[in-house]
Amino acid sequence: MSATDQHQPAEPDQETLRAQEAMHDRISSDSLTTRRDYLRIVATVSGGLAVGGVAVAAGALHRHGDGVAEPKRIAGRIPAGQSVAFRYPGEEDRAVAIRMADGTLVGYSAICTHLACAVLWRSGRGAEGELHCPCHEGVFDARTGEVTAGPPPRGLPKVVLVERADGSVWAIGTARSGESAEEGLCRQRSGRDSGPAGRPGCPGAASPGPAEAERGERT
Repeated sequence: MSATDQHQPAEPDQETLRAQEAMHDRISSDSLTTRRDYLRIVATVSGGLAVGGVAVAAGALHRHGDGVAEPKRIAGRIPAGQSVAFRYPGEEDRAVAIRMADGTLVGYSAICTHLACAVLWRSGRGAEGELHCPCHEGVFDARTGEVTAGPPPRGLPKVVLVERADGSVWAIGTARSGESAEEGLCRQRSGRDSGPAGRPGCPGAASPGPAEAERGERT
């Protein structure tokens, strides 16, 4: 008998063949299920992102600057070059207050206008720092809130801040993207009161009488 004949493998019996065929069918079935599940997951995630993007672009999601905002104390003091994260006007609304190096106090929504990701303050970037969205590399000017890089379609809505004599910082209102702080306050006050006359000095407001002027001085 030759060496080749001695090492030739034996033919598998019928039971072994049936077991191999069953294993092959099970592996093929599992692979098909895995591929189907994968495609289903991809389709679901892609569809969700598409719907979310359309909703943000259409303004369907809640945005800063809508509704009436009540005054809220957000910090006892904010030193130059520092920031404070807070929630305003609602508990679901992320916001950030920044004290610029020259002492200017600014506040913005911390929700990116692209796909509503969180916006972060980076003090070490550029001459005055920047507001950065890491999801899609959106960048906003720290002093104005306007878009400087990336896909965001508009600037950040503003949070109107005031500093009291004791150094405490208060949020007193919001302004939509492209709206000044004064315009935002006037719009919100007109919604709270009976028309633009509720805030003297706003466009279309009536001149205050003696009683209204006295109340304005006290506030």
